[in-house]
Amino acid sequence: MTVEYERRGPVAVVTMNRPEYRNAQNSAMTYALDAAFTRAVDDPEVKVIVLAGAGKHFSAGHDIGTPERDVDVSFERKAVLWWDHVGAEGGDQRFARESEVYLGMCRRWREIPKPTIASVQGACIAGALMLAWVCDLIVASDDAFFADPVVRMGIPGVEYFAHPWVLGPRAAKEVLFTGERFTAQQAKEWGMLNRVVPRADLEIETMALAEKIAVMPRLGLALAKKAVNQAEDLMGLRSGMDSVFGLHHFAHAHNAELSGGDSLGGQDARSMRDASS
Repeated sequence: MTVEYERRGPVAVVTMNRPEYRNAQNSAMTYALDAAFTRAVDDPEVKVIVLAGAGKHFSAGHDIGTPERDVDVSFERKAVLWWDHVGAEGGDQRFARESEVYLGMCRRWREIPKPTIASVQGACIAGALMLAWVCDLIVASDDAFFADPVVRMGIPGVEYFAHPWVLGPRAAKEVLFTGERFTAQQAKEWGMLNRVVPRADLEIETMALAEKIAVMPRLGLALAKKAVNQAEDLMGLRSGMDSVFGLHHFAHAHNAELSGGDSLGGQDARSMRDASS
C-alpha cells in the first residue's frame, strides 16, 4: 500500500509508504492520500490528522523517475472539474494533470476541516514541501532538511506556490535563487515550523501535540482553521498561486520547446537531489 491509515484514539495517522523511493509522490499515492484524508474527515471520532512518511525520509517530492511513475494513468478526478490529461498533448496535458494532482489536491487538503499536522524527518524536497505546507502545523526532527531546487529546471517554484507566505519574501527568494537545502533550525527561524525536536522524539512529540488539540471542540477547531485560511487568502495566497501557476506552465512550455518535449529542462531525480545538497 502506498499509504497506510491508522486511528489512535482521536488522532488519524496517515503515512506515506514508499520508503524505497523516499516516499516520492506518484498519482497512486496522491489519490490514496486523498482517500485517507476523506476517511479521517468522515470519522466522527477523529479530531486531528497527522501526515507522516515511512522510513528515513518524509518525502523526496514528486515522482519524476521511479519504475512506478504513473504520469500516463487515468484516475477518478477529485480536485478540479477538468478533462482527463491522458490523451491530451503538450501544454494541455501538463496543465490538466498538474491542476488536478498537484495544485488542486493541495488546495483541497488545505481546506480539510480538521486540524492537520505534518511530522517531518529527513528529506522534504520540492513537491514534499507542498505536502507539509498544506498542513496546519509542522513538527520536524532536528535532522530534517528542506529544499525547492526546481529553479534549476527554469521553473519558478513548485505548483503550490506558498513560499512568500510560509517563509517570508527574503527567505523565499534565497531558497528559490540558490536551490540549496535549509535545515530545520533555519526553517523554524523563518516561521515555517512550529517545533523542532530530536529525531527519536518526533512521533511522541507529534502525537502529544495532536492529543492536546483533540480536546478542543470540533466545530471551534474547524472555524478557527477557516478563519486563518481566509486571512491568508486575503493576504493574496490563493490569487498569488494562480498567477505563479501560469508562470510555472510557461516555464514547462519553454523547456519543451527548446529540448524536444522535455518539460523538466533536462533534469531528473538524481540531478535535482544533487543540486540541493
